[in-house]
Amino acid sequence: MHLSRRILALAVIVSLALFGCTASKPAPKTEPTPAPAAKEAKAKESPILTKLVADGKLPKLEERLPKEPLVLKGAEGIGVYGGTWRTAMKGAADAYLLDRIMGYENYVRWSEDWSKIEPNIMSKWEGSPDAKIYKFTIREGLKWSDGKPFTADDIIFWYEDVLMYTDLTKALPGFLNPGGKGVKVTKIDARTVQFAFEVPNGLFLQNLCTGPALLARMYRPAHYLKTVHPKYNQAAVDAKMKELGSKDLIAYWDVVASPWFNPELPTLNAWIVKSPMGKNDKVTLERNPYYWKVDTEGNQLPYIDYFQSEIHQDTNTMVLKILAGEIDMQDRHIATLSNKSVFADGAQKGNFRLHPMVMTSMNTAVISFNLNQKDPVLRELFQNKNFRIAVSHAIDRKKIIDTVFVSQGEPWQVAPRREEAKYFDEQMAKQYEFDTAKANQLLDQILPKKGANGMRLRPDGKPLSITLELVNGMGDGWADVAELVKKNWAAAGIDMNFKIEDRALWDKRKDSGEMEVTFWVGDGGVGFTLEPRYYMPFYGNTEWAPLWGYWFATNGKQGEEPSAPAKKQMDLYRQLEQTSDLAKQDQLMKDILKIAKDEFWAMGISLPAQGYGIAKNDLKGVPKTMFNSWTWPHPGASQTSTYYFKK
Repeated sequence: MHLSRRILALAVIVSLALFGCTASKPAPKTEPTPAPAAKEAKAKESPILTKLVADGKLPKLEERLPKEPLVLKGAEGIGVYGGTWRTAMKGAADAYLLDRIMGYENYVRWSEDWSKIEPNIMSKWEGSPDAKIYKFTIREGLKWSDGKPFTADDIIFWYEDVLMYTDLTKALPGFLNPGGKGVKVTKIDARTVQFAFEVPNGLFLQNLCTGPALLARMYRPAHYLKTVHPKYNQAAVDAKMKELGSKDLIAYWDVVASPWFNPELPTLNAWIVKSPMGKNDKVTLERNPYYWKVDTEGNQLPYIDYFQSEIHQDTNTMVLKILAGEIDMQDRHIATLSNKSVFADGAQKGNFRLHPMVMTSMNTAVISFNLNQKDPVLRELFQNKNFRIAVSHAIDRKKIIDTVFVSQGEPWQVAPRREEAKYFDEQMAKQYEFDTAKANQLLDQILPKKGANGMRLRPDGKPLSITLELVNGMGDGWADVAELVKKNWAAAGIDMNFKIEDRALWDKRKDSGEMEVTFWVGDGGVGFTLEPRYYMPFYGNTEWAPLWGYWFATNGKQGEEPSAPAKKQMDLYRQLEQTSDLAKQDQLMKDILKIAKDEFWAMGISLPAQGYGIAKNDLKGVPKTMFNSWTWPHPGASQTSTYYFKK
């Protein structure tokens, strides 16, 4: 995994004020909320599995389920078995779709309403009063998809042979590295592990519920992976790397240790891959016969037997598939404002419905000038706050909203939403709005010279031409937004061109500091304390300063030393990480936001409109609404194993 992808698996915390809940404060003993009890009834399973049992190819259900399976109550009650869940994605770089739908099997998880932390793989846990020691107990009788027992050894393998194996992990995830002191994971017994931190880690439990913890995959099937790990079987590694045509050990590991690329890898997910990523034009999965969750009547989940995701590089193809009734559920890539009326008109014919999504992002398109740009002239220019203020003043956000976002939303900078009451700052959200005169006044001081075409010259006398890089298929109307921003900036004498590229190339250029300016979705409107990447340099996914982010992530071992204000923010966040005092956490976050407001690291366009997704009418168990968030990984956090088809 490239460092940037590892960085995605780093610390993130949720501020839960909007949802009427509070972050968990470690206590001497933290008991989970009991799941609803299953009725006294003989456990049932999919007819597909019943046949395998009858044919002697699979043990009986009671031998496959754990002693205490996790009991789930679906959004629409008891479901029925069968069917294939169809969706669409954009290739290997889009594997996050699979993580979101079926990969959310963390130690603990958010409840469906995002109000509390609930048991998952771990049936119970304890936290010390000083937030340094956490003990977790594995669900008794839990099994991998190949029937092998899941034990503490699988967690110790992850810790010793993946996390601490420097050839595979170059930087520890932030939520496992508070204060740069790391973590010590030890086995207490076959079902119990202990995480010990040298400094308080007050956000640890919340972090374990999030998407970044999902990507960290804090447990691995040791019995399988030891056969393909360089520490235990170098010959197998050499042979596989030769087959892959790669000498990159991390790239190799990303294949053999991925549930989406390696069909041989045992998993705890509801569905297991049969036709993996990269083999053909679709990914196919089938139900896990050892899945460890049941409904309230004891029926083994998931209800749906198969999962299939076709690979389409063209978003329009996905739209046509939905209109033809060939996709069962989707919001990724297709849930744009421009498509909404198309779907509304075609819903009856396509036999699908639109369901609302609660958006937690604060912006339709955050504009990030790369403050770590390799060109020293551009670097100095981009790091000039007055330059950023000037080009922000040049943007006619109201026209963009009316033209691209069909008049939905309002001009908005990089700032918390109103719903995040304790952090909301109207002035921060509305500063440096459209004013061509102010834009030109500031730019005349910074870049006074112009060429024959009226465009401004760089301080070194060369024509200033800025390239904006967009990811193909990402963002709602970003190409149209870019075109309007280009015209706005041209009116202020700034020449800008934009290009659309593949996500993999975009990631590479961003991570290396080559990018000049880009757009990305403005995560951080609500629940951003765990991932404040638009307010401070926060790991490598900070588009406006990726090298500062790496510096923070690695405690100065990689990346580039940040400016004094950014370093102050980092110091404040380290303090926030190390306290379990909620009032103190809030004050520290406010101090970080004040610096973000003053420094104006990045700029926004507008508040997003109400989100939506599509679901076939015969797909049941889908909540009437859900959060659109990576911190509450949707739709997985809505318990997708309880979805079912009913004709």
